[in-house]
This record gives sequence, C-alpha cells and structure tokens, in this order.
Amino acid sequence: MCGRFSLTAPADLVAEIFDLDDELELSPHYNVAPTQPILAVRDVAYGREAFSPRWGLVSPATRGRAAPLINARVETVSERVAFREPFHHRRCLIPADGFYEWMRGAKRAFHFSLADGAPFGFAGLWEPGDADTSSCVILTTTPNELVAEVHDRMPVILERSGFQSWLEARDPRDAEPWRVPLRAARMRVREVGRSVNDVRNDGPECQEPPRERRLF
Repeated sequence: MCGRFSLTAPADLVAEIFDLDDELELSPHYNVAPTQPILAVRDVAYGREAFSPRWGLVSPATRGRAAPLINARVETVSERVAFREPFHHRRCLIPADGFYEWMRGAKRAFHFSLADGAPFGFAGLWEPGDADTSSCVILTTTPNELVAEVHDRMPVILERSGFQSWLEARDPRDAEPWRVPLRAARMRVREVGRSVNDVRNDGPECQEPPRERRLF
C-alpha cells in the first residue's frame, strides 16, 4: 500500500515536469497523510490543470464507509464499483518525490524515491464532491525487488514519459502496462527515524536516519 509520501521539490520544477502553465503555490511536505488536501494534475481541454483533492476517495459507491479509500489495486481497479467510473473518466497524476513504507512485523520506516531524487507521479483517480471539493486515490501494484524487502505492495509510479498515456487511456486493458512496477534500478531507499510515524510532523526530521541505522 501507500500510506504516506513526500513532495519537497521546488514549485517551478514540479510545474516544469508536469507541464503546468499556472504558477504553483507549493510548500515542501515531508509527511503527506490520508485525508489531507494534496496536489494533483488532470487533463483539461487546454492542457493540464493542477487541483487539490483530499487523499481518500469518497464516491456514491463508498459513502457510509468508516474511512475513505486511499489505495486501489491496479489488478482490479477496472472491476470494482468504487473505482470503475473514475478509472474510465477521471484519471490524474499525483506529484511526489518519495513514499514511505513500514516493514511488516517491525516499527521501522523506509523512504523510497527515484535514484536521482527527481519528482514523479503516482497514478491516481479522482472523484468530484460537494461544494467544489474532490477526493482521490493512489493505485498500487506488486513490489519490485527493492520495495519487496519491506512491503508486499508499492504505488504505481509514472515518470514523465508515461504521464500522458496514463491520463488519456480509457480501455481497461490499458491498465496492463502499470501492473509492472517501476524497475528497482531506478530507485533508492533509506531507513528513516520515528518522526514520520506522527502525522503532525511534516519537516525534514521525517527523513532523518534512525539513531541506530539499519537497512534490512
């Protein structure tokens, strides 16, 4: 799954990578958590548009649930009632420069990013809401060899060359390329300390190493 992520890159770099014409008002976030408003990018008639959905999909199919849905499995996203409509009509990119996973059976957190530290996009879906609000969900897939050391799922990561094909795809079979996780060679990982465990922490301390540094 993906339950926390980071976006600390400068606003102008994010705007360039995601081909956004509008100026972004973007502060660094080291510990983005579910239910928070986040930056997302969608296709519109004149190009791409930034918007701010809340992380955790709320739709007519999910109303009444105890908590919104923060992840959708790419293997079944075109079949589940909660995701079928946005999968066909409301895809988005969720800018990030890293994500966190916790090792199962241990209270150890790890930050995963691209090897060069560049921003990338999670494959996402969004749903309109009431009073101009919207919500979104991040797709997950099977892990590559690096992430598998820590967790059995990872987010669907798209680099710049894959942005438009994700946004434009409409056929359920078009999800097939995203079943394959980003190659481990394109990524790096580092263990971080306990600050990231608390959603109230959102500064550089979230990516500081633990006092007793261990990897796997």
